[in-house]
Amino acid sequence: MQHKIRLLASSALLVAAALGATAAHAQTKPAAAAAASNTIEELVVTAEKREQSLQDIPVAISAFTSAKRDLLGINSIQDMTNFTPGLNYTSANDRAAVRGIGRLTNAHPVAVPVAVYDDGIYTTSTVTAGKSPIFSDRVEVLRGPQGTLYGRNSIGGAINIISKRPTEDPYGEVRATVGNYGRTLLEMAVSGPLAPDLQFRLAGNWEKQRDGYFKNVVPGMPSEGNVIDQFYVEGQLQAKFGDNADGWAKAYITGWNNGAGGPGARAGYSPGPFSVAEYGDQNVASGFACAPGGVVTNVVNTSPLGCVNPASTDPRKFANNIAQSVSLDNAFGIAVNYTYHLPGMDLKYVGGGINYHYTLFQDNGGGSISSFQVVVPPFNPAAPAAAQGCAATNLVHPGACQPLTVNPRQASTYQEDYHNISHEISLASSGDGPLQWIGGLYYYKEGYKQPVFTTLFDQAQLDGTMVNAGAALGINPTGVGADFRRRLFDNRTQFEQESYAAYGQVDWKFADTLKATLGLRYSHDNLQGTESVRVICFGTTACLSGSSPNLLGTLTPPVDVTASGAVAYLGPGIPAGVVDNGKPGGVTVTPDGFATRGYDHTWTATTGTAGLQWDPNPGTMVYARYSRGYLMGGINSGVTSTLGAFPFTDSEHVNDYEIGLKKDLFNRSLQVNLALFWEDLSGFQAPLSVANNTGGLAVSESRYVNIPKSVSRGFELETIWQPIENLQVLFNYSYTDAYVDKLSGIIDPSDPAALAPGAKPLSQALLTCTGTGSTVSATNPRPNPLCDVNTGLVQRPQDLSGNSLPQTPKNKVALSVTYTWEFEKGSLSPSVSYIWRDKQYGGLFERWYNAAPSWDQTDARVTWKSRDSKYSIIGYVKNVFDDLGYDGGASSSRLKGVFNAATVAASNGGITPGVPLTTASALTGAVNGIQTAGTARNSGINTTYNLTPPRTFGVEFQYRF
Repeated sequence: MQHKIRLLASSALLVAAALGATAAHAQTKPAAAAAASNTIEELVVTAEKREQSLQDIPVAISAFTSAKRDLLGINSIQDMTNFTPGLNYTSANDRAAVRGIGRLTNAHPVAVPVAVYDDGIYTTSTVTAGKSPIFSDRVEVLRGPQGTLYGRNSIGGAINIISKRPTEDPYGEVRATVGNYGRTLLEMAVSGPLAPDLQFRLAGNWEKQRDGYFKNVVPGMPSEGNVIDQFYVEGQLQAKFGDNADGWAKAYITGWNNGAGGPGARAGYSPGPFSVAEYGDQNVASGFACAPGGVVTNVVNTSPLGCVNPASTDPRKFANNIAQSVSLDNAFGIAVNYTYHLPGMDLKYVGGGINYHYTLFQDNGGGSISSFQVVVPPFNPAAPAAAQGCAATNLVHPGACQPLTVNPRQASTYQEDYHNISHEISLASSGDGPLQWIGGLYYYKEGYKQPVFTTLFDQAQLDGTMVNAGAALGINPTGVGADFRRRLFDNRTQFEQESYAAYGQVDWKFADTLKATLGLRYSHDNLQGTESVRVICFGTTACLSGSSPNLLGTLTPPVDVTASGAVAYLGPGIPAGVVDNGKPGGVTVTPDGFATRGYDHTWTATTGTAGLQWDPNPGTMVYARYSRGYLMGGINSGVTSTLGAFPFTDSEHVNDYEIGLKKDLFNRSLQVNLALFWEDLSGFQAPLSVANNTGGLAVSESRYVNIPKSVSRGFELETIWQPIENLQVLFNYSYTDAYVDKLSGIIDPSDPAALAPGAKPLSQALLTCTGTGSTVSATNPRPNPLCDVNTGLVQRPQDLSGNSLPQTPKNKVALSVTYTWEFEKGSLSPSVSYIWRDKQYGGLFERWYNAAPSWDQTDARVTWKSRDSKYSIIGYVKNVFDDLGYDGGASSSRLKGVFNAATVAASNGGITPGVPLTTASALTGAVNGIQTAGTARNSGINTTYNLTPPRTFGVEFQYRF
């Protein structure tokens, strides 16, 4: 804490010294010149699809020019969130949120509520907003629903990226950055005329980081976290066609070959103990080998720390036998603008498209355990009496036990094969008359495949023919060919979205100081596609209590449970959004073992805005604005789904009420922008994980729900103060209170019995798992879903009213101080930035295990610029004090116990409800992570935190010619 105080004190001294020195210097100038020298520069933006001063637009906007980004050190979208009130972003999974409304899943058939436009072309990824300043002229962040001009799913807000354009005079620039962790960045841009009325621009960069922010303690394994090797190249043409028409076009190509960097890569840590859950189902957890009590034998562990989690003592260390990788290929895009100038109006076309293929390869629970052995019974449960004296490590009923070698090296492969195309044509008034208007038509179409599968690489038994648990349905899988590659879980999703809209907005200045705005938009969105799933059950006790009394031994095959009814929903009825094909649940199981169903749904909405703007004097603008926002519904499928019973989520709507003030003070040396907002949300789309803890064979499911009512309210302050010529102070603050107003009947998968501090169960009675229908057996494979066999308690639904919306810190603060010393040969500009962010939750349950703590960060930069501005040298240190910062809220999971013969019913191989699945050695509480009725913070719940980068530093060279 002392070092932070010293830094803030030194910053204050820097400001004081600058004030004194420059004030003395300013005394030699005429008063008028001195007053003008510290005027804040006007910023022109296109937030309402026409060029206007930022201070004249009655909308809450933050804008970042390339020069401002260089000065503040905004090199990524995460950096941008530090200086944008209400904006939050999690880099690990590329999810943005504005005022609490944001993306909470990476399943593409669920819409993104913060619209991103790259030169007018819509994209579902926010990554592009963090492009290097050498490519972007500015980035504009519009907060609140943009129901008219940017109406496609912009219920939270919109982010516009505007590229630097070709120049009429020859221009060139090269940049090079060298930093710690082996980071290098090379960039270049050239621009100029090709012919009269024709200009070009060519720019590109190559970025590489060799060392990661997280160290793998397993010998020979690479570090992870921002290990990147990526490039981006774009070309532009700009032309005038006579006196009335002009056009511009951009094409780009990019690619990643990252060791473990980019969205999806390692960015966090879990400090708790390893889970000692049983191996099997979709996830062969290596932590099973670390269970106390001699459950397994012959354990091979490559970690020098054994069964101690490295992250429990150092959050930037981990142990894993698999190296993650992130790649992006076939990635390219185009954007085209064409404008024809008519008398008093402009006709404009904006069109283009994007294509990419993204692949994330990552560990799926294998950890540092290479192999272990466990004793299992044969396929035939009718073992001879002489063979019933099995070792105590037998997982099920006594029988002729067989040793099984489990090789838990397992990974998941997640892919997105994506493309889109859009066309927009608009007609807008031109000139400075009191009546301004714009109207347009918009068409958008996207398609994507999102396959994801998990692979158990070293288990040869998976090469054989599967025992089919769905035989009663007449399914006859043909076995596993080479295409399955030892996959336990295989989900293949393919969708298309098609949207069109019509919009119009009128701005009428009906008095010298008053202007009214009215806008409407009609949107039509259709989503259709298919999803195919295949699940293999490998050697888990649940195989016995589900579809088939079978455990994998040396003589028995795995079990294909896809069509068992424990994976795919088979009725009664057809779930909303699912195509009715006349079969149970709309599911067809094909001869290759995949269960498939189709989806089709259409949503429509009318949105818009109405506002009043008052300009009582130059430099003062007050506005009141109402906006109606809309987010199309979706289908929860793909990465988080297994053809569940609740795939459909309906549309979401918001009524936003906002008043704001934009004020220039003291001859434009102080600029203050303030916005107060209240947003009523209906149908807020939120994910809820439904854990399988009944002991039956089922896959944990993530389903989306529409929260009946939520509220987001608060205020946002942005200030720029330039008291003297060479000193600029930036201060931003935002307060966002986003919460659930009405939602109940939801079970917390990390605390299903509602025992944790802060839980709000609907029933105070703590019931045990007893009664008819709760026993798991071959004849009753789907017991009471509220029975949790790991605790012996009935799950208790909770009331979530009043809980915070995910990824929404209530308070954010940003302060930056920059002073420039002028010399004969150039200028020197040191700057210090400080940001503080309140705690935030990663899920709807406002509990300690979902909370990322509040955190702060200090950055420092020094920029030297030559007198002729031909070259610049920037030295920087980010996260000066190497503090832990949290890239989004935390997530949690409940650790599980060990399945043991002591709690298994010998008659049918099922498990006895009401008895915790632990050994007689009392594996409880903090010892092994089994959740108990205690209130200890580590009673069986593991928390995962995503981190911002550690201390980074380097030097950047810029040369312009």
